[in-house]
Amino acid sequence: MSSRKSKSNSLIHAECLSQVQRFLRERFCRQSSHSNLFGVQVQYKHLIELLKRTAIHGESNSVLIIGPRGSGKTMLINHALKELMQIEEVNENILQVHLNGLLQINDKIALKEITRQLNLENVVGDKVFGSFAENLSFLLEALKKGNRTSSCPVIFILDEFDLFAHHKNQTLLYNLFDISQSAQTPVAVIGLTCRLDILELLEKRVKSRFSHRQIHLMNSFGFPQYLKIFKEQLSLPAEFPDKLFAEKWNENIQCLSEDRSIRDILQKHFNVSKNLRSLHMLLMLALNRVTASHPFMTTADLMEASQLCSMDSKANVVHGLSVLEICLIIAMKHLNDIHEEEPFNFQMVYNGEMKLQSFLFLTFPHYLFEGNNVVAFYPEFQKFVQRKAHSIYNFEKPVVMKAFEHLQQLELIKPMERTPINAQKEYQLMKLLLDNTQIMNALQKYPNCPTDVRQWATSSLSWL
Repeated sequence: MSSRKSKSNSLIHAECLSQVQRFLRERFCRQSSHSNLFGVQVQYKHLIELLKRTAIHGESNSVLIIGPRGSGKTMLINHALKELMQIEEVNENILQVHLNGLLQINDKIALKEITRQLNLENVVGDKVFGSFAENLSFLLEALKKGNRTSSCPVIFILDEFDLFAHHKNQTLLYNLFDISQSAQTPVAVIGLTCRLDILELLEKRVKSRFSHRQIHLMNSFGFPQYLKIFKEQLSLPAEFPDKLFAEKWNENIQCLSEDRSIRDILQKHFNVSKNLRSLHMLLMLALNRVTASHPFMTTADLMEASQLCSMDSKANVVHGLSVLEICLIIAMKHLNDIHEEEPFNFQMVYNGEMKLQSFLFLTFPHYLFEGNNVVAFYPEFQKFVQRKAHSIYNFEKPVVMKAFEHLQQLELIKPMERTPINAQKEYQLMKLLLDNTQIMNALQKYPNCPTDVRQWATSSLSWL
């Protein structure tokens, strides 16, 4: 009987955890308008007043919301729209059009999306989906026929606004800004971008029709508020179905926020980036460790999540390379040490050990044979070169070339300039995108790395 009861409790527990994870993941990923704004109250007040002037008084406006990625641009506009739609006289009379520069890659696609969102597809049969000129003329005619008193206000939200500036002739931006400057259909054009030089991308005729209103978002809050955000983002709301579990969960989060080691983790994270998106990533990784047998988040979960967030992505790529590719990277490292970060080509890497030997003999003929340290080191270095040659030259040159190209595909090396079509790949100048510290750290964690390879990597030419 007791086993059946415990099994039933565990099922209820698992269902609760599933609801918790679903709710928190939605909060972390979708930038829900239910969460509070932090540090952008002044900007929010400015934006909501501008939207109310358009929605209630029929005043056309245009504004750019500028800030780095993760600063809360989307969350700010979502909050403003949510508050706006709660006004009864606005809710039924306003239209929203959401465009994204990553999706609407040219003006023709953007116009089709506008007509779709405004429910104009079937107004004139197939004409709306005719040529670009017909789409544009129809949409402009529909918008220009209106006036401030009788027309329904339209809010255009252009995410990745800078990408629209790269469209041919900036026709869409020109016409939207032109309508916003005229006494026709009330229109609010809101652009979201992370580029500070966005106005420089606009053509003169487009810039002249823009209101030049800008709202800048910078994460200006301090660590105490960052800690408060951490606590709020993980807390469950009062309306959560299982009140008892929500209370226990929130008590656990309160204890975590007061834990010294957790504060140290968050302080380190805060010093690297105030970006709330990176905080959400940290919390998401910690939340993934919560299971039915481990129902509450612990300090160890957040520590593990912090380590995953701070891992070097390029070093992780090195862990999956073959020994041949590792040897090529070490050869590039030695070439960088000798030539002081000068670019190299495949032929230099392939003949690396011969170049190293000739460089030593020609440049330091006395030091190679005088001085205890150098005499002791040189035979060992030569041995490493021979071992390196043994490990690489068992492969045919085309195989080594294929490994070299694979490193380029992984973006561990990159060409210094665009290569002509008829140029030989062996002589294309490259640059290594890993520094010595990343290489050595990756080698320490490389699974089953041959001892000779590791020793050869540590025998750098820093003593020269």
